[in-house]
Amino acid sequence: MAEEHRCQAPEGHRLCANNCGFFGIPATMNLCSKCYRDFCLKEQQQASIKSSLSSPSSSSAAIESVSPPPALTLPEVKVDAPVPAEENAAAVADQPRQQPNRCMVCRKRVGLAGFKCRCGTTFCGMHRYPEQHGCTFDFKKVGREEIARANPLVKAEKLEKI
Repeated sequence: MAEEHRCQAPEGHRLCANNCGFFGIPATMNLCSKCYRDFCLKEQQQASIKSSLSSPSSSSAAIESVSPPPALTLPEVKVDAPVPAEENAAAVADQPRQQPNRCMVCRKRVGLAGFKCRCGTTFCGMHRYPEQHGCTFDFKKVGREEIARANPLVKAEKLEKI
């Protein structure tokens, strides 16, 4: 007898009317939340179709609202005027160069395991320290500037002596 009760839904809970396996409630016409949402969307679509059929002047507005978004268009490129070599070279120089994934000291391939130093170059695990690769970056200067920014000099007004 206990086995019979396990198969039935507990009192107050009813399975979804669409037999999807979830529980529904009377407020949503015994539908689960997903089925009820789908039901509401279908009703809205049917109502919009009926309203577009009843008034021909608003049919174009309904079609515009239902139509898919416009496709992206690429800007047109004029081929008439050739680009001077100087401008082309400047455009190539403006683009950041792709750093090879090699250590700048031993030329070993580092891939994703490379270490980027503050001097802007990539090194392997052995040459990652500034002492190992002869780094030109001035760490002391940066440290002094950082401390100066963090601790501004405060001068109070002088008090008059009585």
